Amino acid sequence: MVSSAPLNLDSIRSTLATTSLGHDLHLHQDLPSTNREALSLAQNGATHGTVVIAESQSGGYGRHGRTWFSPPGLNIYCSIVVRGMGQNLSLSQWLSWVPLVSALAVTEATQQVEAISLSLKWPNDLLLYDRKVGGILCESSFATSNDPVVIIGIGLNANIPPVSFPEELRSTAASLMEASRRPIDRNRLIAQLLLELEHCLGELQSSGPVRLRQAYTARCATLGRQVRVLFTNDQPIVGIAEALSADGALQVRTQSAHPRSPMPLVDVRAADVIHLRKA
Repeated sequence: MVSSAPLNLDSIRSTLATTSLGHDLHLHQDLPSTNREALSLAQNGATHGTVVIAESQSGGYGRHGRTWFSPPGLNIYCSIVVRGMGQNLSLSQWLSWVPLVSALAVTEATQQVEAISLSLKWPNDLLLYDRKVGGILCESSFATSNDPVVIIGIGLNANIPPVSFPEELRSTAASLMEASRRPIDRNRLIAQLLLELEHCLGELQSSGPVRLRQAYTARCATLGRQVRVLFTNDQPIVGIAEALSADGALQVRTQSAHPRSPMPLVDVRAADVIHLRKA
């Protein structure tokens, strides 16, 4: 497996234009998990905007504890400590929108730095050529009810050749280098990613999700598709994903055995969504 140019704190900082994100930056060669390291730092007083990056993870994980393939020297494994939520949102709104706008920020960063257009699979998967190129995992901690801490974990396949994915992932995983056809500058991309994330979070805090909802909708590959929704403690449903609600839920119109009988929209907030086909 051929390594790309290594991550370097000076290289990241040379183009970092944020106000707060990444000013306290921790780079490790290997960690069990950047999210766990960031959460530990947060619980010990790490400030808003603290960022943990690793060249590899021995225990990287995604939603529902699924293993995240984390080979060394090729991809981006990054976790950000976010404190507070502004004055204009409820806690539930903040927690539901942060993963979505974080995914949106990654698409904006890849567009800016590499001219690569990614799409979004609700809620927070990043797609290239309809295959997964990255994902967001947000985990919350509450020192007090007025001071929520969210760890935003970002995994993004950058320079891994397709043949280097495990065989079980080759049909479903992608890497940015497939679109760029040249090595991705991970240092530059991390700096832009933090800037776009800062902009999105700042807008969410100050103005709410109105414009962000429109921007997410424009990039969301799930909308307009037939989907199967797998709930943890309920029966799966099949329907057409029609829209996002004001709190970021995916609105699915279930299918009826009687085409002339309209079915209600179901607001999906926590589930696995499988794309079946476009409507």
